[in-house]
Amino acid sequence: MGLKQNLHNFKEKNKDKKWLPGFNALFTFLYMPNETTHNGTHIKAADDLKRTMNTVIMALVPCLIFGMFNAGYQHHLAQGLIDSADGFFGSSFWTWGNLVVGLWKVLPLVIVSYGVGLAVEFIFAIIKGHEVEEGYLVTGMLVPLIVPVDIPLWMLAVAVVFGVVIGKEVFGGTGMNILNPALTIRAFLFFAYPTWMSGDKVWVHGAVERDQMIAAGENLDAISGETILGSLAQNKAAGYEVMDMFYGIIPGSVGETSTLLILLGALFLIFAKIGSWRIMLSSVIGALVMGLIFNGVVSSGWITESSKFYGLMSTEFWHHLLIGGFAFGTVFMATDPVTASQTTKGKWIYGFLVGFISIMIRVFNPAYPEGVMLAILLMNVFAPTIDHYVVQGNVKKRMKRLKAKAA
Repeated sequence: MGLKQNLHNFKEKNKDKKWLPGFNALFTFLYMPNETTHNGTHIKAADDLKRTMNTVIMALVPCLIFGMFNAGYQHHLAQGLIDSADGFFGSSFWTWGNLVVGLWKVLPLVIVSYGVGLAVEFIFAIIKGHEVEEGYLVTGMLVPLIVPVDIPLWMLAVAVVFGVVIGKEVFGGTGMNILNPALTIRAFLFFAYPTWMSGDKVWVHGAVERDQMIAAGENLDAISGETILGSLAQNKAAGYEVMDMFYGIIPGSVGETSTLLILLGALFLIFAKIGSWRIMLSSVIGALVMGLIFNGVVSSGWITESSKFYGLMSTEFWHHLLIGGFAFGTVFMATDPVTASQTTKGKWIYGFLVGFISIMIRVFNPAYPEGVMLAILLMNVFAPTIDHYVVQGNVKKRMKRLKAKAA
């Protein structure tokens, strides 16, 4: 009670200070909301925005930890320091060495993401005189997981500023944005710095140095740092077993390779009633339908092996669920409660189109074979329209029933 009274007195004494919203934001971030309900007709529940965000972060932590191990593993594999035949846990020494490299490369990404993003949030809180919403807690964790491990930190910082300001604050802050902030940041990176977001040198730490060593005459195994999607887009064999894809022992963005951990995260979010299982399931259905269509086109002979689309079109339809960022985007970003559809029927339509368009972009855009980012951003824009027509359709049905009863 003494702390609350002292806090009240402190706020009253400094209520005209411009920095007070920043103090309130920091206090709320560290402890609890300033206002809580005590009586009356309020609905009381244990969940709030901060707890919801923390739950999503808990679902992301396994992907982050595995991403650190995998970043180190892919680095040592590319440098020829370990043999792929030994497997991911082939040597206890290199297992912990993998984690050290992963921490060295991934932890700075997390620090920059949170540091820059929260700094922008606090600045806007002071300028506008409102509390800092906890929405960036999840965005700050998502961003390091959807970028290449070797992305320069200054590029990430610039992209985070752009994503928070343009993707969220200009719309009014958390709960008002129409685009997923994390994907807005990734889209900015892709279009502003495309050479750092595509190709076969950005996904594995030290891939450039490895090529320089080979050019200098050193005898290293020819292990490419190219992603499966990159290989298939060039009509080359993927070179990975299905279980490697499922477990995530493949090159890719930091946290989006392990379908197994993403699936466990999805189950956790569904159990916590935070993630929409309708959006997840319909996205998977949409992707499978599009994959089956492409497989049918290849089987019919309309597309030959000489076509630039053959590699991805001929990929087993269900393999599309295991490669690239499809699973991660479907579970953690397509289900964003702010930018996704809100109606029950709308969620089915929204999710199906996310999956369907993801695979379509993946196949028809060989320059950028990862389509889930663009698909989700596109559907973010159309989500309000989908909900509008769903609601209007329900209104018309009810009006018809009323007229029928009146007659």
